[in-house]
Amino acid sequence: MVDSPQTSPSREAFRRGRAEAIKHLLDGYAPGANADLLAQMMVTICRLAEDGADRGDVKMLNTALGELRYSLKVFAPYAAVRKASIFGSARTPEDHPQYLQAKMFAELIARQGWMVITGAGDGIMRAGHHGAKREASFGVAIRLPFEQGTNTIIARDEKLVNFKYFFTRKLVFMKEAHAIILFPGGFGTQDEGFEALTLVQTGKTSPVPIVLCDEPGGTYWKRWRTYVEAELLDNKMIDPEDLDLFLITDDARKAVDEVVGFYRRYHSSRYVGDNLVLRMTSPLSPSQLESINDTFGNLLSAGRYEQQEHPLEEEHGAWPEMARLVFTFNRRLSGRLRKLINTINDME
Repeated sequence: MVDSPQTSPSREAFRRGRAEAIKHLLDGYAPGANADLLAQMMVTICRLAEDGADRGDVKMLNTALGELRYSLKVFAPYAAVRKASIFGSARTPEDHPQYLQAKMFAELIARQGWMVITGAGDGIMRAGHHGAKREASFGVAIRLPFEQGTNTIIARDEKLVNFKYFFTRKLVFMKEAHAIILFPGGFGTQDEGFEALTLVQTGKTSPVPIVLCDEPGGTYWKRWRTYVEAELLDNKMIDPEDLDLFLITDDARKAVDEVVGFYRRYHSSRYVGDNLVLRMTSPLSPSQLESINDTFGNLLSAGRYEQQEHPLEEEHGAWPEMARLVFTFNRRLSGRLRKLINTINDME
């Protein structure tokens, strides 16, 4: 019987040799707790060579990895600070009511100790930096052959990151954001808004407040909602509860209240195996826990809501001061999950 290429002794010897070489390299040049993951990344690099990957594809992966690595480095010192990603048109002039509304939101949220992230261009992006000021601003710029240039507020700041690819830039926008704020804009704004909604709806990112903010008396987002209800909801492409994933307002103060209020008691969340763990700044009383079991039982795919006062083992000691609400979540019901978080926040 002839050994297959996947199981031949020579193939296994090759893999062992590669693993030993990678371990030796990492031990000498990149030791640390993440050595196992770095080793897997290096195996992937070797497999690209084995696959005979096209040079253009390898260049794309190399650029994307470099962009993400650098952005992680830039944001790391500010990990404990909550941040709002602001989207909107690059073409909005500084005297436009939408610009002034975005500037006001950024100024008010910065007073709450938050920072803002924008695409670093002009228009609504500049308004975000204008209101929050340079010290409380991040810029995640995209290199385009037209229109997009870094605004003078964030230019040459250490918190400015330049991207070649939209997909790496959008990943950073979502990964670093504790809130998403959208002002009227073009295709890019629509794209970013729908992506944020999709990621929250499908549970591919943690729940965050998503606010669609217009100028006073504006109709941009009201008409957008009319389309969503008529074409998506009425045709059963989304569920009614999905409309709870966002708030439409024409008041910057109400937008700030929505963002800050989302974190009154709710702090953060993560999955541990099949369980969703909601971290809270204060524990629920027994009667509150029972009320949640009675009211939100349809969110469960099994069991009941349980409360724990200490981190689960898989959380590796993260946020030890937080109480935990632990449950097996039906991931198709993210809109209903938002109502659960609102209820927890509203309880005394």
